[in-house]
Amino acid sequence: MRKSDHIFHYHQAFELEAGGTLSGFQLKYTTLGQLNQDRSNVVWVIHALTGNSDVTSWWPGLFESGTPYDPKDYFIICVNTLGGCYGSTGPLSINPATKKPYYHDFPSVTNRDVVHAFDLLRLDLGLTKIHTVIGSSLGGQQALEWSIQQPDVFEHLVLIATNARHSAWGIAFNEAQRMAIEADQTWKENQERAGADGLKAARAIGMLSYRSFEGFEERQREKSDERLDDFRASSYQRYQGQKLSGRFNAFTYWILSKAMDSHNVGRSRASMEEALREVKAKTLVIGIESDVLFPLAEQKFLTDHIPGATLATIHSLYGHDGFLVEFDQLKSFLHTFYQQKHSIILA
Repeated sequence: MRKSDHIFHYHQAFELEAGGTLSGFQLKYTTLGQLNQDRSNVVWVIHALTGNSDVTSWWPGLFESGTPYDPKDYFIICVNTLGGCYGSTGPLSINPATKKPYYHDFPSVTNRDVVHAFDLLRLDLGLTKIHTVIGSSLGGQQALEWSIQQPDVFEHLVLIATNARHSAWGIAFNEAQRMAIEADQTWKENQERAGADGLKAARAIGMLSYRSFEGFEERQREKSDERLDDFRASSYQRYQGQKLSGRFNAFTYWILSKAMDSHNVGRSRASMEEALREVKAKTLVIGIESDVLFPLAEQKFLTDHIPGATLATIHSLYGHDGFLVEFDQLKSFLHTFYQQKHSIILA
């Protein structure tokens, strides 16, 4: 398995949808496997909110020997998103105008900006066709937007636990998390760990939307009826907050959660429905029955309006995070998807 890391540099002014401009940017990306002779085996993976470009570190169940995207058969590429903190230009990068990190001065980016940057990399790599673009959650939003912007590029589109427009419910969850970051007295400072404690609280709020009632009861309920404090669920929330704060930063969390909120494929187009009809890729939409953040109704909407799309449902106690856990179901859906000739509903 041949895996390598790369940096793409773009040295021209990059205008952003919300009105700001970057004087240039870089994208960190990781590749796995090799291009075949006719360059027809590209699988482009788009990570979720706090992911990175090394897909084997967070989604190994789909990109190893014997899986639907076996590296011996496919050339797999995953890019750390613009605005990220794992090697791509983001709030902790140096602002060329000040020679200091951007911090709070980093401009707002949208999913359309992100996929515009991805497309510049695609062109630089000389990839005229992409066999599959696959993304989940925020990554699914970006995969969908890209497939609308460049419908002739993608042969297959796999959308997991995502939507056509971010819901009021999802925006409210993200705003509550940003309020937690704002409540941290260090948040206004220009230093790398600004808002770190607020980020812990934000992650704890986020976990309530990523999991399910049934999942918490199954995994975190007390084994004894006698406990008065120090509950398993309390420790779990603190652990998750501490873990994210140790590997991420509040600036990037803020920027990318705002990008998620602004997601709406109908913006500046006739409608969401008309935008979805622009997709030409053979499409698989996967939802999770216990997902309260991106409920199944959102994936049903995508399937109803993307021509010929197929819908599959993951059965899981893990809620939205089921796409990071239920590899056997995902592999089964993907194998069926690539074998079938007509649109069907998978179970």
